[in-house]
Amino acid sequence: MQLIIVENEKTARQFLDVHVELNRGQDGWIQPLDKDIEEVFDPSRNKAFRSGECIRWVMTDGQGRLTGRIAAFVNKKYRTKGDDVPVGGVGFFDCIHDQEAANLLFNTAKAWLLERGMGAMDGPINFGDRDRWWGLQVEGYKNPPYGMSYNPPYYQQLFENYGFRLFFNQICFALNVHDRIQDKFYTRHAALAADPAYSASHIKKDRLEKFAQDFTTIYNKAWAGHGGGKEITKEQTLVLFKKMKPVMDEKIVWFAYYNNEPIACWLNLPELNQYFKHMGGKFGLLQKLKFLWLKMTGSCRKFTGIVFGVVPEFQAKGVDAYIIVEGGNIIQAEKLYDDYEMQWIGDFNPKMINIAESLGTYRSRRLVTYRYLFDREKAFKRHPMV
Repeated sequence: MQLIIVENEKTARQFLDVHVELNRGQDGWIQPLDKDIEEVFDPSRNKAFRSGECIRWVMTDGQGRLTGRIAAFVNKKYRTKGDDVPVGGVGFFDCIHDQEAANLLFNTAKAWLLERGMGAMDGPINFGDRDRWWGLQVEGYKNPPYGMSYNPPYYQQLFENYGFRLFFNQICFALNVHDRIQDKFYTRHAALAADPAYSASHIKKDRLEKFAQDFTTIYNKAWAGHGGGKEITKEQTLVLFKKMKPVMDEKIVWFAYYNNEPIACWLNLPELNQYFKHMGGKFGLLQKLKFLWLKMTGSCRKFTGIVFGVVPEFQAKGVDAYIIVEGGNIIQAEKLYDDYEMQWIGDFNPKMINIAESLGTYRSRRLVTYRYLFDREKAFKRHPMV
């Protein structure tokens, strides 16, 4: 086996191709768009380069055939509460079903991280935000949502045999959109709906600035400061909303208000992989035209939960039920979608897991974020609860 550092167009292409070669034909695999992977490793498009660095390798056998790949990265901003050593990351792992080959990939990444003073490595993770390319699928391998990596089942064995240990579970929840949610949601909704101070609205694309400000207010109250999160500006949110606008469905993005002040949001998107699975990894002019045609013909019958949050002063008052029923009344009545799947929730966040389960969902898939301590005598600790 030979490892080659990705440092030119040819090896960058091989880094994309190895994932396709090893997973093509696997039931449930959806090829990611090349541009989405390339963006992770482009310093001009990935802000993680401002506080970190990364490296990639591809692996070939004696005949030059692609047999694996891995990326390693360090980021000064990557830290979990309670960490007592600096932690690096590995991701974008693919490998033939061979422990020796996997060990070569892991050992090479480990050596690079050790040179940069790291004391552990988490993986498979992203060089960037947690909403994409994070975790190893260990249950529910079919049709991953957009931005979620696919891997065959034997990868779990490769990670655990090397010595990686479970740092936290990432649990996804799903439901049939046409099923009635539990009665307690309607009861809680009715109590708030009787108060004229409460209102709800889905987003409107011709008023993105107003909803960007509402989202910013909710985010900064509900999430900023948690896990090192920083406040965002309306301008940052507006850029995000404008990027989402071409694929946004107004009727599945909801906001709740009290006396016209934003107090909660429920942000969903059509499940983009239902379109992109037809693109072969490309998104040029022809693919964009195909995307528009698929969108117009209603070929996407699944939507995905991206963000759900209530500002602290309105938590435990039934606002979660209120906004879900308000949105559900439209989504179910108009038969817009058949299936719903939420982005993963860490098992360190039981409050959010309880909310998801209370909807009458089922666990659709489980991913794992692993950690490997370089000091093998050091006591291992799971991700702290929140």
